[in-house]
Amino acid sequence: MTKPLSLTLAALACATTLPSCSSTDNGDGLGDGRTLFLGDFNKKKRAAAAEEKKKADTKAPPKAANSWWKGDEHTGRPSIKIDLSDQIAYFYKDNQLVGQSAVSTGKSTHRTPTGSFKITQKDQDHASNLYGKILDSDGNVVKPDADTRKDKVPPGGKYIGAPMRNFMRFNGGIGMHAGYLPGYPASHGCVRMPEYMSAHFFKHVNHGTPVSVVP
Repeated sequence: MTKPLSLTLAALACATTLPSCSSTDNGDGLGDGRTLFLGDFNKKKRAAAAEEKKKADTKAPPKAANSWWKGDEHTGRPSIKIDLSDQIAYFYKDNQLVGQSAVSTGKSTHRTPTGSFKITQKDQDHASNLYGKILDSDGNVVKPDADTRKDKVPPGGKYIGAPMRNFMRFNGGIGMHAGYLPGYPASHGCVRMPEYMSAHFFKHVNHGTPVSVVP
């Protein structure tokens, strides 16, 4: 029986002009014609993706919208205005705006009080004594959103306060600090900022720095 012309041509091509059709493997996932096997291709693709993720993880955090800082270029008496409607904290030096940060203030059940205040404490590694998580004696989290006023620590367990880096207290238990910003008021009354912005504010405020909170 005569073979179809297409099969004859394909066989001839592999035998003479297309070495990449070879089934010989040199142990590196490539045939002697250097054809990349699909499995090896996927392996290299996964490795490249892992490397890109590693690079992304080491990059500086993305800048928050409406946030910028030029305070290092200016001198003068600092003051801060927190606008609850805009969800922005404005930083001034001698009444000149030198920076601003997106914030997340108190949610409807824990509103951030308005008024005029002053910075009374700076604590770079502050942790909440009201809100955090409770662990049992084996170290397992049994209450991830604990409130120490109503949640009890089990025997052998412990309470870990929520981290509030670069804490700047200005009204009782309320202050500015690094925290999560979902894009709307979500805190228990404090004023959360991106960590890199809280670091700028923290560095340039002093005890007694005026803070005004407006509706």
